[in-house]
Amino acid sequence: MRVLFAGSSEIAVPSLEKVAFGHELVGVLTNPDRVTGRGRRIISNPLKAKAMDLGLRIIQPESLRGSVLDEIGELKSDLLVVFSYGRIFGPRFLSLFPMGGVNVHPSLLPRYRGSSPILTAILNGDSETGITVQRINLEMDTGAILNQQIIPLKGDETTESLSRYISEAGGDLLLRTLDEIAGSCITERAQGSDGVSYCSKITKDEGRIDWSESMEIIDRKIRAYTPWPRAYTSFKDKKLVILEGEPFRGRIDCSGIPGTVLGFDKSNGILIQTGNGILSVKTLQLQSKKVNDWKSFLNGTKFFIGSVLGGE
Repeated sequence: MRVLFAGSSEIAVPSLEKVAFGHELVGVLTNPDRVTGRGRRIISNPLKAKAMDLGLRIIQPESLRGSVLDEIGELKSDLLVVFSYGRIFGPRFLSLFPMGGVNVHPSLLPRYRGSSPILTAILNGDSETGITVQRINLEMDTGAILNQQIIPLKGDETTESLSRYISEAGGDLLLRTLDEIAGSCITERAQGSDGVSYCSKITKDEGRIDWSESMEIIDRKIRAYTPWPRAYTSFKDKKLVILEGEPFRGRIDCSGIPGTVLGFDKSNGILIQTGNGILSVKTLQLQSKKVNDWKSFLNGTKFFIGSVLGGE
């Protein structure tokens, strides 16, 4: 079975490797290189880098129209495989693949259709999430379900750590699905209309902490926005990024308005008042400074205890 793989992000790299060694991978479709920085450096995405290591043919079109359709058609692919490519496929493009296309989506579809399902599951405090391998059709994330894997959540996951797990597990689920397709033993199940929900693209401003929210919600934001856009607040007109924290379950004989830095606990870190309790912070970074553990931060930051964060 001849396969064209489409993707760009780090999360798709293990899937590319497993497909490359399990099926006839005729090429990789990925996003164009970008130019960044004052030196105008050319940056390739992680999937392209792995494709180059594997010696695969790489196609990086600005759009999926015109001559690129002829180029892809010449590959005579049987099946399109997609994981984190970030583009919508039109009918003419999909017609190039006699066996259609499959997509790896990091949620239990039809829950969390859209671009940020991993982050959204953490933000919402879900007890489980999962991976779906689905058929590609013209409407995003609505295709028939081919395989699913449930992933229980413990409540300490970050988007970074959960993405790493899904990256590996998604590759295994995808390879199993392709083997079933090749062996004509795949079962397809329509998604239906029950339980449909959506998630949207995240912007960097969404990381701002509202200290009037509960300690549980703020904890979820810190974990969900790791590694991007990071949860942050302000201290003396400077951005303060909170990298690690958790609800404080101990007792303390003081309180304050939300955002007040109450003090510290030797085992749990800096204690900050929220709307319904106390958040303990262990790792943080003040604007233009390096990342610090809480002890080093307090030693190097004057008048932090007793201040009110986010009030500027």
